[in-house]
Amino acid sequence: MSSRATLHVAVVAGGPSAERGVSLSSGRECAAALRGAGFRVTEIDAGHSLAEDLKALSPDVAFNVLHGRWGEDGCVQGLLEWLRIPYTHSGVLSSALAMDKQLSKAAFASAGLPVAEGRRATRDEIEAGHLLPLPYVVKPVSGGSSVGVTIVREAMNAARVSPDAEGPLMVEAFAPGRELTVTVMDGRALTVTDILCDGWYDFSAKYEDGGSRHVLPADVPPDVFGACLDYAFRAHEALGCRGVSRADFRWDEDRGVDGLILLEINTQPGMTRTSLTPEQAAHRGVSFPELVTWMVEDASCDR
Repeated sequence: MSSRATLHVAVVAGGPSAERGVSLSSGRECAAALRGAGFRVTEIDAGHSLAEDLKALSPDVAFNVLHGRWGEDGCVQGLLEWLRIPYTHSGVLSSALAMDKQLSKAAFASAGLPVAEGRRATRDEIEAGHLLPLPYVVKPVSGGSSVGVTIVREAMNAARVSPDAEGPLMVEAFAPGRELTVTVMDGRALTVTDILCDGWYDFSAKYEDGGSRHVLPADVPPDVFGACLDYAFRAHEALGCRGVSRADFRWDEDRGVDGLILLEINTQPGMTRTSLTPEQAAHRGVSFPELVTWMVEDASCDR
């Protein structure tokens, strides 16, 4: 690979998904850090002209910071494969699998990982009656950042499907307890973060100032800590992920290790300096500029 001064990195962010704002924030942070590390950087706000923009730029690496549909589900990865531009994060198949929560749950279950009961359902089926015992969760099959998620409880009178929910839907048994998360990078699980917030970990808790507090390493029993690391690595491997990924868990502390439930894996986790993955990397001695530099150096086609 070329020296940093001559290596041209296209940071691809934004896009048309519901997570556009989060992606733009991540993109700005990554672009600034990459410039500070000595790379030549061009920022691209991904739109319908993305293929033409990339062909005109002909970058050495595409740093993919898109979140949600199109950018995180294998679509842009397929475009980059077609253009033969080395790119960061996971490849076409693993991105598509991770983005489809029902398919990824099936892969996790086959690998012996603990998941919650769930199934796909239409809007009409969900609104017509309870498909699972209360409480349960209704969410888009493909999506992130808790956009379009509803927790259905006994006293709930409102519609069970959020107006923000896009695409196919699923219902899933509600997993009580604490929010834990683990990043996998370069073949190792980094640490466990305990996410503290009032209420449940929705979009506001994730992205608004003071919405949540991150405790790392998490103050949990050693066997639970070790299980989180093991499950995150195995989930990463089960889907064939590359680069960095982040596995999210719920933990019912009254049940010990048996209370751990793997919710999903994020193949393109948030990448601001205060996001969970950069925080975990920093805890393991990898600064933000070092993290994004490693991701550029790890980029390839045929992922």
